[in-house]
Amino acid sequence: MKLHWQIAIALALALVAGMTLGEAPWFLEACAFVGTIFLNGLKMLIVPLIVSAIICGLAGISDTGTLGRLGWRTLVFYMGTGLLAILTGLLMVNLLAPGIVDGQPAAQRLGLATDTEEVVSGVRERGTGDLVAVLQRLVPANPIGAAAEADMLGVVTFALLFAWALAQLPEATRRTQQEFWQGVYQAMLRIADLVMRFAPVGVFALVGGVVAKTGLEALRPLAVFFVAVVAGLLVHAVVTLPLLLRLVARVSPMAHYRAVGPALLTAFSTSSSAATLPLTLSCLRERAGVSERVTGFVLPIGANVNTDGTALYECAAALFIAQAYGLELSFATQFTVVLMALLTSVGVAGIPSASLVAIALILGTIGLPLEGVGLILAVDRVLDMCRTSLNVLGDTVATVTVARMEGEDILQR
Repeated sequence: MKLHWQIAIALALALVAGMTLGEAPWFLEACAFVGTIFLNGLKMLIVPLIVSAIICGLAGISDTGTLGRLGWRTLVFYMGTGLLAILTGLLMVNLLAPGIVDGQPAAQRLGLATDTEEVVSGVRERGTGDLVAVLQRLVPANPIGAAAEADMLGVVTFALLFAWALAQLPEATRRTQQEFWQGVYQAMLRIADLVMRFAPVGVFALVGGVVAKTGLEALRPLAVFFVAVVAGLLVHAVVTLPLLLRLVARVSPMAHYRAVGPALLTAFSTSSSAATLPLTLSCLRERAGVSERVTGFVLPIGANVNTDGTALYECAAALFIAQAYGLELSFATQFTVVLMALLTSVGVAGIPSASLVAIALILGTIGLPLEGVGLILAVDRVLDMCRTSLNVLGDTVATVTVARMEGEDILQR
């Protein structure tokens, strides 16, 4: 049975068990124990997975000539659309305020145990009250110490610099380093897959414990959060990207959507942009008329660094949990969330639910507890399918736009 069906069944059982058993001490203790182990498993992945993914992704790009005109156009376009997606998610969460119910923070309804004052203190300790402090944390005095303290701004910056420096090494040395980090990355993917196999058990424990304490009240803010994310994804898919196609690439958005339709449906069903890559290549070459030179360069990069839907989701999830605790996030803190969503979306693997690790990273960076990640799992699977489709759509739009900038006469058939 596929993982998403297992999670759906676990969610249904958690609702039944939570309503039936109520606040039975043994049930609450068991849920807390299992839920903590699952969250610890996600925390364990954060540093090695994100660092190795960023290094492997960017070091691999350097081999294909990222310093050339084609490479710079590709990366600038990807970072620009990612930023637009994040700002869209930021807007939707601020408009719909899923973490606020009847004018009050939803922490109690969601069963979030950590005291609000403790959370506020944690956010202040991260130094996010001052934009200058945020920028200073981009350069860590001790990368290993930053990783140990979960100060991931500095860790991500170090990973980006290391990948850049790796590209400057002699070929033999560079190849050795790339093979090492590729091995680390593949090993972490195996561990991530193992942790996600226990996701149904984690969902049962986390959601069951919440329902036992609060009843079905926890579903209301989660439903609003779901709507906020889907609305943001739709705005990016039907407004932002079509405008870029029309104004920058000067091609018909409808023709483009027809050409890449099979790839989008496959991405929706598999929740994996990496697994969809061969079909995406075929759609752009055969149905959209993009050259092999451009598709062979832009799309493999996009599968690693262009994740508009994931970046939007990460930002929305972090702000939703902050709202639930009643935090008034300063400009500097929201800037940190936007920056981390943009940077971590570069390193998120093209596998189902990998963004949960990035969300945990962002929450830790701004000083928020990770218990909210478990609740998001209840609606994560469907949102994962939606945001993966947007990731692939963003890749195709970037490919067509870069091809047009390169002077290709694309025939949208």
